[in-house]
Amino acid sequence: MTNIDTLFPGFKAHWIDGPAGKIFARVGGEGPPLVLIHGFPQTHAEWHRLAPELAKTHTVVCPDLRGYGWSAAPHGDGGKETYTKRGMGEDIVAVMQTLGHIRFGVIGHDRGARVGYRLALDHPGRVERLALLDILPTISMWEGMNAARAMQVYHWTFLAQPEPTPENLLKADPIGWLDRTIASWSRAKNLDLFDPLAMRAYAESFSDPSRTHAACEDYRAGATTDIAHDKADLAANKRILCPTLVLWGEAGIPAKGASPLEIWRETFAPQAEGQAIDSGHFLPEENPQATLAALKPFLAQAVA
Repeated sequence: MTNIDTLFPGFKAHWIDGPAGKIFARVGGEGPPLVLIHGFPQTHAEWHRLAPELAKTHTVVCPDLRGYGWSAAPHGDGGKETYTKRGMGEDIVAVMQTLGHIRFGVIGHDRGARVGYRLALDHPGRVERLALLDILPTISMWEGMNAARAMQVYHWTFLAQPEPTPENLLKADPIGWLDRTIASWSRAKNLDLFDPLAMRAYAESFSDPSRTHAACEDYRAGATTDIAHDKADLAANKRILCPTLVLWGEAGIPAKGASPLEIWRETFAPQAEGQAIDSGHFLPEENPQATLAALKPFLAQAVA
């Protein structure tokens, strides 16, 4: 087990019962509760450059999503329920409630941001404010899947193929695929800005066959059930009610094409504010200073 404790000084480790098994989370700091939800193909370790700073003003909770890191990785059901963003959101509710937090702020990156916006739609009374890092709504991604976007995010269709084809292909070189994928989504197209301890944590998780399977199930849900949930909410005119901040990398995944902020305003978050960050996809690791500079005033705003 990779010892990444040194990346989270002063944080305590917890294993908390969730609907589908134990969820691992690190907790540190004092103040208003704030949960940081990581993305693919990473773990909670991606927050190591933001969490200690945010813990100066907040009680910061950094969980591993269901199927990632040290959290439980139940076998999936082909994308029907187990790895939906709705299901993962229920884990976050369980973690925060066990820790004594009924209402809380959410910062999500990548898949974690998909869990975050689904959580805000499903549990509007719980999410006090929401920051979404480098994503578009799932339905918008699929509906805007032209040739350039499909090449950029080919893993969306590859990982969503029926079990066990992608799992078997990834078994051949999981760490090589992981390293290439992370590098290809960074602005510099290399791993120079990523902490070796964090990279080892990602490799430890992604090379576990049960977690490779979980990642595929995450994307199978993203190609089916998650779209259905988005469509149903849009049809019902359901919107995110809390203050929402949208941040994206100038060289990130959503940057090419229509403005990410305008897409969010036209779909689920008409009140959203936001800006581009000098970064690739991995804002918390590639440019933590600029990311914090955008997050801190948003988190400090009074909630009506």
